[in-house]
Amino acid sequence: MATINVALIGHGFMGRAHSNAWRQVGPFFSPRLRPRLRVLCGRSRERAEDAARALGWEQAAADWRAVVERAGVVPMVCHNYRRAPAVMLARRLVEEGRLGAIRHFRGAYLQDWIVDPAFPLVWRLRRESAGSGALGDIGSHTIDLARLLVGEVVEVAGALETFVRERPLPGRPEERGAVTVDDAALALLRFENGALGTLEATRMAPGRRNHLRFELNGSAGSVAFDLKRMNELEVYFHDDPRPVQGFRTVLATDPSHPYVRAWWPPGHILGYEHTFTHTVYDLLEAVADDRLPAPSFHDGARNQRVLAAIEAAARSRSWTPV
Repeated sequence: MATINVALIGHGFMGRAHSNAWRQVGPFFSPRLRPRLRVLCGRSRERAEDAARALGWEQAAADWRAVVERAGVVPMVCHNYRRAPAVMLARRLVEEGRLGAIRHFRGAYLQDWIVDPAFPLVWRLRRESAGSGALGDIGSHTIDLARLLVGEVVEVAGALETFVRERPLPGRPEERGAVTVDDAALALLRFENGALGTLEATRMAPGRRNHLRFELNGSAGSVAFDLKRMNELEVYFHDDPRPVQGFRTVLATDPSHPYVRAWWPPGHILGYEHTFTHTVYDLLEAVADDRLPAPSFHDGARNQRVLAAIEAAARSRSWTPV
């Protein structure tokens, strides 16, 4: 089996999730390329070395530029939520025409980790380091799901709001600095195929730790997904006999469902971490086939155009083309 070298930049929360995925993909999916966990990169070499030992990497580095300048790097955007089996089942139903013509997409991603105004001014709350607030941080995942399931967005209207405009500086709580990104974002979406959509993204929804939900309505049926119940897909078909019409809950743990065959018997549920394993498996298979993985950097650029259009629409308070 051919081997492919892997480097990972960052070893915090996401670094742990990705490291676990790279360790698990071989034993469970048997990809045609065997990943070799070569380099883990962090801003501090000492912390990166500690993390490399703990997470199974061969060596550590502190210069990410030197790491990415190696030849043969294949780009991919890690929108892992699209790789929950229930989400991919929803896509299959759309592609098979089971929902008919898609008319509506509703997506919401809600968190609450910055509700407290005493929460410090971390990097995610500064435009110069994060680029965007709730819109880009979590709304980008919803845009990816919308494009995956419905198609391209061609026009948007939007509203952005920053509710807490100043926060204590990290390590210097007596000093305050300006929050320069949005706390919350709302958008209306018009898709190329004529469908309409809504998007909500906020990090100021008390009680919503990591609430991601979407619903699709078509001329012949609907599907709905909630990340808190990520093994389930709510499904409704309009042509069911009227006495039994209604949403049914499909447990997406059957071997016929995407990715599930590599894991456990039916009814044994998967978790958040499995979506990352599915992501790196698809990346490895794309490299083996010498093709761009999805979502590619082209998809990432299209997502960014939608996000930029929402920001422009919020400034102009008018519909804005993508």
